[in-house]
Amino acid sequence: MTPRRPAGAGAFPKPVATPAPSVPDPVAPYAALDLGTNSCRMLVAQPKGSQFHVVDSFSKSVQLGTGLEASGRLSRASMSRTVQALKICKAKFQKHKVQRMRLVATEACRRAKNARDFIRFVRHETGLRLDIIEPEEEARLAVVSCAPLVSIKTEQLLVVDIGGGSTELVWIDLSRVPGPDRPRAIMRLHKGFDFCDDPFPRARVVDWISVPLGVATLKDQFYDVEDDAGRFALMSWYFEEQLADFSPYIHEQAREGFQIIGTSGTVTTVAASHLGLRRYDRTKVDGLRMSSDQIDAVIRSYLELGEAGRRADPRIGKDRQALIMSGSAILQALMRIWPTDRLSVADRGLREGLLYAQMSSDGVLEDGPF
Repeated sequence: MTPRRPAGAGAFPKPVATPAPSVPDPVAPYAALDLGTNSCRMLVAQPKGSQFHVVDSFSKSVQLGTGLEASGRLSRASMSRTVQALKICKAKFQKHKVQRMRLVATEACRRAKNARDFIRFVRHETGLRLDIIEPEEEARLAVVSCAPLVSIKTEQLLVVDIGGGSTELVWIDLSRVPGPDRPRAIMRLHKGFDFCDDPFPRARVVDWISVPLGVATLKDQFYDVEDDAGRFALMSWYFEEQLADFSPYIHEQAREGFQIIGTSGTVTTVAASHLGLRRYDRTKVDGLRMSSDQIDAVIRSYLELGEAGRRADPRIGKDRQALIMSGSAILQALMRIWPTDRLSVADRGLREGLLYAQMSSDGVLEDGPF
């Protein structure tokens, strides 16, 4: 007897062949966008060997976190400014026919009560989908972006990412990794700080911390202190107090084979001031090594300039003069704890980490997938 189908049922569906996995185009453009508490930054890049070539970029101070400390919410004005910047980014994605992209938001959206409403607003107005990432992923991506700056002589590495709303610190033990493999071992951390399924010698993350204080949020904590030098000292010591739970704060001391990599606008501005640049030049700043004494000299010069002098300095400018002091307070605290003559300046960060992670996962980098 022929089996009967239930009344009203349609024909049996035909088997659907599983499509073969698509092979990524090795020259297709990728995009990465980092929406922070203060800035919106975007890169479009193509894989090139074991690195990538930037074909377009965008950066704008949107001050998304303005008023967040007091209200716990993103303001309408800051959301509107941000959406206008994101529309410019979308036009660039369309211009370059970008199909592979990762767009992330960090501390301001992690903290804001109305963050989900903002994400929906962005989606409605621009068609772009923002992911609010957790502090660990933010720290991982900052570390990955700095991999090319890791010295083959480095056994203990501290990566510091000073953002607008938070600061991430990651301490990495590379002593068991052969020297030439150390940058690649750092790159493989994009899979996770505790990732173990790896046949290669591993970079061991000793500890990491995300301090909910960046250049904007730390400045807001001490806005009512009028004395410039007094405010700076309070900010620096207050930031150091937040590191009490970071195990290397107590157990690790600077030693032979120790390297700090700093990635932020604060670190690159301090480097440009140290070099005496009248116009910022990334090629001279990215990868520069500075000592604790050199950094301290620049910070002292900022204090001697005062607010008016910093505002008139072309390397700082009126928009960044207040933020450079809160960032410098963080940097000074780190140099006080771990003095070094090997702080490497990284003009790179979350965007670059996002690009490396995407390209590595797709296997379009020469040495990848990591």
